[in-house]
Amino acid sequence: MMKKMTAALLAMMIALMPFAALAEELAAPAEPMPVKVLLLPKFEVGELAGDFPGEAQYYYEAYLQGAETYEIANGGGLALYCRDGVALCVLGMGKVSAAMGTLAILCDSRFDFSDAYIISTGCAGSSAGNTVMGDVFIISAAVDYDLGHHVDSRELADPNGRTWFHDPDYDDAAVVMMNSALTDKVYALVRDVPLETTERTHAYMRAAFDGADWAVRNPMVLRGTAVTGDNYWKGDYGHANAVLMTETYQCPDPYAVTEMEDIAVARAAERMGLLDRLIIIRDSVNMDVFMLGTTPESLWDPENQVMDSIASEDSVEAEDIFATAMKNNFEVGRVIIDQILQGQF
Repeated sequence: MMKKMTAALLAMMIALMPFAALAEELAAPAEPMPVKVLLLPKFEVGELAGDFPGEAQYYYEAYLQGAETYEIANGGGLALYCRDGVALCVLGMGKVSAAMGTLAILCDSRFDFSDAYIISTGCAGSSAGNTVMGDVFIISAAVDYDLGHHVDSRELADPNGRTWFHDPDYDDAAVVMMNSALTDKVYALVRDVPLETTERTHAYMRAAFDGADWAVRNPMVLRGTAVTGDNYWKGDYGHANAVLMTETYQCPDPYAVTEMEDIAVARAAERMGLLDRLIIIRDSVNMDVFMLGTTPESLWDPENQVMDSIASEDSVEAEDIFATAMKNNFEVGRVIIDQILQGQF
């Protein structure tokens, strides 16, 4: 009798072995999904596909249409779209959202970013005197506009003096230098990518800057420094401050654009040991000074009721360049992404 029970028990154990192995496999944590390219635009105008483009749409349509969607752990509702080694998340605007969102993504254990290149992409205002709307920039350094001492010009003994004062106590936090070898490689790869403009924007630049040679050229791919500020500033004082900051922190390239997130993305990448794999692409959709009679009141005062979105097709600030500049950004970015996916980096 005992032999029969032992034989029956052995047979049952043998029969259950495949189920035990399956249960063990199901209980084991899944291997993290490898990501080769992490795209970090900051906002989208409408939908991710099929309408007026924001910072994400061209990239989403080319690489992530139909991708799986993952809600990022501790991401405050951020969604990561992932397909064939490419991931994209619309971070939100401003330094806090950019830093916290980037960290949340990079800390999500479902994904393996150890071999990923991070591409921070988006629009910007650009430097009057050497850039045009529609230019695309490969960023070699990011400066924090808000660190240091800012004053209202009405408080100055000299009302025409500078309104930003350097404080060396902030130096360690105020600037991030990109990986120069990577920046050089990326710029060499994309410097001759053809970019577009519009007749209306071209005429606007000509009128605003009296036909100056620098203002009437066609858009180009350039290198430059990004000055990151939570404050969406514009004007001669801010421009002078941005130039002074870039020179003070000895950035490798001149001040080129002002935007609201890149130093935060860079700091988050640095914390995760991925700063050397960060690429920043910015396109110009407006200039950093007031032009053709515009004033702070005419652009931004709600009581004037003439405010419009810079992303509209009839923007007082951006003319009709926004969608074209977004496409320019994508044409540069896709060259980089395709090279990464092909193992050329």
